[in-house]
Order: sequence, then structure tokens, then C-alpha cells
Amino acid sequence: MSTEPTPAADPTDALSAVPAAGSRRARPVTGHLRFYYGPMDCGKSTLALQVDHNQARQGRKGLLLVHLDRSGLPQISSRIGITRAAIEVHAEVDLMGLVRGHWAVGARVDYLIVDEAQFLAPAQVDQLAELADDWQVDVYCFGIATDFRSTLFPGSRRLFELADDLQPVQVDVLCWCGLPARFNARVQDGQVTRAGDTVLVADTGHSRVGTHSEPLSEHRTTTVRYQVLCRRHFRLGDLGTDPGVQGQLSFA
Repeated sequence: MSTEPTPAADPTDALSAVPAAGSRRARPVTGHLRFYYGPMDCGKSTLALQVDHNQARQGRKGLLLVHLDRSGLPQISSRIGITRAAIEVHAEVDLMGLVRGHWAVGARVDYLIVDEAQFLAPAQVDQLAELADDWQVDVYCFGIATDFRSTLFPGSRRLFELADDLQPVQVDVLCWCGLPARFNARVQDGQVTRAGDTVLVADTGHSRVGTHSEPLSEHRTTTVRYQVLCRRHFRLGDLGTDPGVQGQLSFA
């Protein structure tokens, strides 16, 4: 009987990038559904365009989708000046059908970038999950979690329920008092308002406003804007006293 010791397992085997064939069959390849969220002005649209740039550099082909961009145009626009054309997807658009339409004409779709994802219908989020699970499409969603009443948008709620990864955007946004801000207050005629259409897109000062009942293209002049606040000042409706700070932000 041999008395030689049994060779120790090579610890580097656990680091192998290529699993055994049986392991590969046990773990089917799927796409990922990711949701990057944060308040206004935290850089969500900038990050969306950066992710698209990084994916495209690796030879992957993707689609940029948006609903109700702040510009009123079918594009993803960042406040730092970066803009890319995108496909406008209103609530009735079948995202599965949209992607299949591109496949039908021979176009690859390896990933989707979805900006303003809070405006998605819950059924559209289900379609994104299906694209990730059954068709290996990587989906990157970017949006605001809660509306001006501090209530989850329906699209954001469904993303919180289904996404593989939930990532708060790590750019500090401050309330006028200097504390971290994550609440998006709607300001009309200098006062925080807590009633009205959930979906309303406006810039600062005299603004174009778009709702589901009155599209952005049929704009009117109003004094509606948005301001990020900490929880305390959101509860109190306190916008501070510096008008320069009050007018610095617009809805993402």
C-alpha cells in the first residue's frame, strides 16, 4: 500500500475562467437586467451614454431607447452637453417586437440602453426581463426612483422587483442646506406642489411642460420646475432663500 501523500488540489483551479462542460450546461447563458437610479442631476444620462460607448468599443451592437427626454426630442441628452439620437418608446411600444424587428432585417441587438426608465409601463419592464432571460440581451436602465410625491414610479417599481442588479448612481447631489438630496420636489409659482399629473417634464424658469394628456410638442408657458431636496426640507416644502440655488436644476 502506497504511503505517498495525496497531492493537494491546485488552489488556482477555483479561479479558472472556463468551467467544465457539465457546469456550462448547468448554467445557461442569460442576459442581465440592470437598473441605475438616482435623483435629478446625478449623472444618469451621462452614465447611460458612457455605458453605450464602452459596449460599442467592444464591437457590440445596441439600441438607445428613451421616453420623454428633457429636450422633447428622441434622444438621450446629458446636462454636460453629450447627446445621442435614440428611439422614442411611448407606453404602447412593444419592446420585444421592436428588437425582433431589428433582428428580422439582419441587425444585431446585443444590448439595450433605456434612459428615463421610470416612465416605462410595467409590462414593458416584463418584456425587458424576457429579452434578458430568453434572448441573452443585456439591458441597462437609467431613471428616477420616485416622483414629486416621493412615490415610486410604476416603471421603477417593476424594475426594483425584477432587475438582477440595482445600482444607485454614485454622484452626490446636495440639497440647498448641504445635506444629501434624493427627493425631487415639483415647484410651481415658487411653492412645492404635491398634486398633479405624475408624468410632467419641465426645465427651470418659464418652461415647456409635457404630460400624457398634453404632449411636449404642444407646449405651453408655465413656471414649473424641479428641485432636489433632503427629506426634511422636502417634507417641509422649504426651498431655501437663494434663488440661484432654487433655479439650478431641471427634471432628469
